[in-house]
Amino acid sequence: MIEPHAPAPPGSPPPWAGPARLPVQPSTGRFLVLACVFVCAACGLVYELELVALASYLIGDSVTQASVVLSVMVFAMGIGSLAAKRLRWRAAAAFGAIEATLALVGGCSAMALYAVFAWTGNWGGLWASGPRWLLVAFSLTIGLLIGAEIPLLMELIQRIRRQDAGGAVADLFAADYVGALVGGLAFPFLLLPLLGQLTGALITGAVNAVAGGTLVLGLFRRDLTRRTRWLLLVANLAVLGLLAAAAVLVDDFEQAARHAVYGHDVRVALQTGTQEVVLTGGTDGHPLALFLDGRLRVGSDELRYHEALVHPAMNGPHARVLILGGGDGLAAREVLRHRGVRRVDVVELDAGVVRLARRDPALSKLNRHAYDDPRVHVTIADAFPWLRTAPTSTYDVVISDLPDPGITASTKLYSQEFYGLARRALAPGGRLVVHAGPFTTRPRVFWTVVATLRAAGLHTAPYRVGGRDSGFAAGPDRTADASGAPRDWGFVLASARTAPPLGLDLHAPLPQTLSSASLAADVRAVTRTRIADLPPSTLVHPRY
Repeated sequence: MIEPHAPAPPGSPPPWAGPARLPVQPSTGRFLVLACVFVCAACGLVYELELVALASYLIGDSVTQASVVLSVMVFAMGIGSLAAKRLRWRAAAAFGAIEATLALVGGCSAMALYAVFAWTGNWGGLWASGPRWLLVAFSLTIGLLIGAEIPLLMELIQRIRRQDAGGAVADLFAADYVGALVGGLAFPFLLLPLLGQLTGALITGAVNAVAGGTLVLGLFRRDLTRRTRWLLLVANLAVLGLLAAAAVLVDDFEQAARHAVYGHDVRVALQTGTQEVVLTGGTDGHPLALFLDGRLRVGSDELRYHEALVHPAMNGPHARVLILGGGDGLAAREVLRHRGVRRVDVVELDAGVVRLARRDPALSKLNRHAYDDPRVHVTIADAFPWLRTAPTSTYDVVISDLPDPGITASTKLYSQEFYGLARRALAPGGRLVVHAGPFTTRPRVFWTVVATLRAAGLHTAPYRVGGRDSGFAAGPDRTADASGAPRDWGFVLASARTAPPLGLDLHAPLPQTLSSASLAADVRAVTRTRIADLPPSTLVHPRY
């Protein structure tokens, strides 16, 4: 007859969870465990923020990337926490192995993500989505490892001195949340500006490995067999060696990856406080190209873009002109070609782009030294808050030379509220022209810009011009555009009183790439594709 199993008394520890044999006092041991919780939480949040930041830069659309990383990671943390229940009987060894793995995966995640983007991003097909799948894989793996930490640390701290579960959880979570706060603040204010994304992730991994290895091999070494101690020691030294080697080679890696993305003609590569700025060509007959955060902003076809943006808006009074964006000085160049311009105000967010446009010989030559003209005045500011304090009824022409509306950071600059502020700055009879992104590949976005301008009380005249540089997509995604779709730019000219006539100023020098006939044909081509009844985009309900 089988005797029924008698359950263990409530609160009694399992047979493998006896008191730990510590080389220090229990109070000191508890402090060291909580300190490790603090460090591991800080490192975990740095991995999370690093994935969000790098994915937003490489893939675009920061809201989507943050949502993917956070949701996948939190889900994986739950799975990892459940899986760790089976490891509690060897909590010290399991925690040491998990921290070594987490340090390696988290520390190298940025380099791996950048490498896949740089060397496979232009292969097309399934490879074009490689960075996205890798982002999910890293989020899942890091989340699983982070989720397994707390149950194991809970077991270790209870082995030092038994206490009620509520008190132990409170201590652990307090150290965990404070560590997350420190990691969350250290990433944007310390690691990112001083070390960059790649080196910052590698150093975080090293700190993670040292913290986990020191706790297990120092405090709980008597719980480990001799073989396990040597395995953990070798594993941690190997992880630290790999991270150190990667840190030594990170500059060469970054240069090689940059050449894979931009070609071998990179002349300037700098990280401003706002974005990464890369300038290629411009010497020895090579065409000049300016990339901002990986997106091609100035290329061999820039004249067609800037003439189409500026010249139709200058058909009418244009004594005072406001340029929102346009830090490269190329829109200002086209404005200054018109007679009667008395003042040009440029509101640019990134002072680094303006400095480059002033001082770089090739770029300043391309913009015809527009910033040396005494009529041009530059303000370094975000266009949205600047417009809130701008003088009303002042400008004859407002030129919105801003990034594509599909980029999350630009969404507010294509909102009904933004256009309402721009409308307030227009003088009676003034015109506003907006770069509305690619027309052929994203027509719904284009017509949403038109609907938003109309909702702001403006009458619109949409048009487009063809001829975009190849190699990079017109939209927010930085992967190569292998769709074969026609390349073009969409624009919208708007006015407060009546729909502005689309034409060219007969008293100005004729554009090289634009004529009245071609402009009329482009207007007809756009009109035939109108998407009606689209809702406007607002700050609280963006629709791009």
